[in-house]
Amino acid sequence: MNRCESRKRRRSFSPDRGSPEPGVLQPRKSNYQEWDVEDVCRFLRMKGLGKFEQLFRDAQLSGDVLPMLTQRDLEKAGVSILGDRLKLIKCINTLWQNPIDAKVFNDPIHGHIEMHPLLVRIIDTPQFQRLRFIKQLGGVYFVYPGASHNRFEHSIGVAHLAGQLVKALCGRQPELRINHRDILCVQIAGLCHDLGHGPFSHLFDGKFIPLTRKDLKWKHEDASLAMFDHLIDTNGLEVVLLSYGLVLPEDVKFIKEQIQGRPTEGNGAGDGSEAWPYKGRTREKGFLYEIVANKRSGIDVDKWDYFARDCHHLGIRNNFDFERFLKFARVCEVEGMKRICTRDKEVGDLYNMFHTRNTLHRRAYQHRVVNIIESMITEALVLADPHIEIVGKDKKKYTISKSIEDMEAYTKLTDNIFEQILYSSKPELWEARKILNNVLCRRLYKWIGQTQPAAEAMIEQEEFNELANQIAAVAPSTSLEVKLGPEDFIVNVVQMDYGMAEKDPINKVRFYCKNNPNRTIKIRKDQVSQLLPERFTEQLIQVYCKKSDDQSLQAARKQFVQWCINRDFTKPRDGDIVAPELTPLKPDWNNSDGDSDDSDPWDELQSQRQANSHRSLAKAFD
Repeated sequence: MNRCESRKRRRSFSPDRGSPEPGVLQPRKSNYQEWDVEDVCRFLRMKGLGKFEQLFRDAQLSGDVLPMLTQRDLEKAGVSILGDRLKLIKCINTLWQNPIDAKVFNDPIHGHIEMHPLLVRIIDTPQFQRLRFIKQLGGVYFVYPGASHNRFEHSIGVAHLAGQLVKALCGRQPELRINHRDILCVQIAGLCHDLGHGPFSHLFDGKFIPLTRKDLKWKHEDASLAMFDHLIDTNGLEVVLLSYGLVLPEDVKFIKEQIQGRPTEGNGAGDGSEAWPYKGRTREKGFLYEIVANKRSGIDVDKWDYFARDCHHLGIRNNFDFERFLKFARVCEVEGMKRICTRDKEVGDLYNMFHTRNTLHRRAYQHRVVNIIESMITEALVLADPHIEIVGKDKKKYTISKSIEDMEAYTKLTDNIFEQILYSSKPELWEARKILNNVLCRRLYKWIGQTQPAAEAMIEQEEFNELANQIAAVAPSTSLEVKLGPEDFIVNVVQMDYGMAEKDPINKVRFYCKNNPNRTIKIRKDQVSQLLPERFTEQLIQVYCKKSDDQSLQAARKQFVQWCINRDFTKPRDGDIVAPELTPLKPDWNNSDGDSDDSDPWDELQSQRQANSHRSLAKAFD
């Protein structure tokens, strides 16, 4: 956000919002790093710690060294009592935990949130401001008109929640020795974790890049790391990081490891049986890696923000309350590792969290119209790719798909590529323009149907590209007036789960009890409820046809139903309507089984009376 926006309001001087003592002068500068020794002494008097003034004068402790102060430094300076040292460290820590010159953002989800001035310096760069022009939900905006929010505000929300969680742990468990560097690094990782997203967010790395760079395994996290380095270098922020007490390159490594979400070396099990795979922080502070991108259980502040933000803009109820998790979060030792745990009574709320994730995917992210719109946008981007030039470093030109190799070029790539193609006069972009114009005018590829394979017969990734060929090759028992080819079909295979494929993510979470908060337990699904899912993954197969005439659509639907029969998939919901001559050919598709709820009420009453009669007769012979 620009400086003229709602974050203009500055905090009052006192970090804990207290008032200065009567007759005591405040430090002359609002930025503690500019304080001289006398300013530091004034601050100590304000906080009721004036008896240590002379010790600070003798040691010449000015504001720029305050972030580096440790208990050992204070002991050398003459503060001999442990309690006094802890009081001083706690008082000094308030300067960066609640900085004097923090900026206030008015966020529709979290209300008025304060951002550390270092975070504001990162926000006010072209690389971060680029996120204003990338929709958080990509093509979902074409279906849900409220889903107009961007990666920009989501990233600020994640930074806020990351700070809330790490500060809650710091205040609740001082023995963890969380310092101001840890807090800032976690917040910066939350702020910058999505820097690498391309146009229309997951459409770019999930659909476009796999089609245009088939030899490359690339995810937006890879670009986030490269963009973070580019942001620091081009804006000269190394000096700024150092001025706020960060240690380079150690803290930059820590930030990037959190963004990446997985270790660059080792298998990352982190169960104490292997060499520690991270370099930014030691095993003692391993729990910090679970805050922004938790690959162990999937419970992290990134999800908390997008659940709340996406539900707000989509008009879907959010059943998860992250405020409760903040209240009960606690670091415990689990198999030689320090991990973030929660109370045993919160297990139901965590299942609600993953249910909310599933609901968002089912109702919005994987909505059948959203998926075909994103497929059409991807098709247009693939056609336009060779004909778009983006200028990068040293004036070198890149195509859309190759811009990921140069962060200067990639900074210029946003959702605006849609309008660039749509309003281009280049003749070679005619076909791509036509597709995008069809998206705007709602001339979409036609929905054919949806089916599901059995749990034990899920389709493997290698087979995805062959599904359109299989459907086109099917010959239904009834004659078709039109012959359709593989190029006429689009098949989307959607993986629905709780974030960990077929596994129950709650099995990766550890809980503590009220009576013994230092001992962790595992809670099984059958200890929670009998109504929880039996399986945690399924596949949805969505089929569309590019042709729109009635004969082609009728043929496509019959071929699709016949293909479902051949593959032993579930019956399409409208199968009995679009292909009534085919569905009876598969016996287990008929609704004559005993589980049907459409039996005649009179028959049920007669059966009940007959059963009661048999019971009465049996009693008579007892």
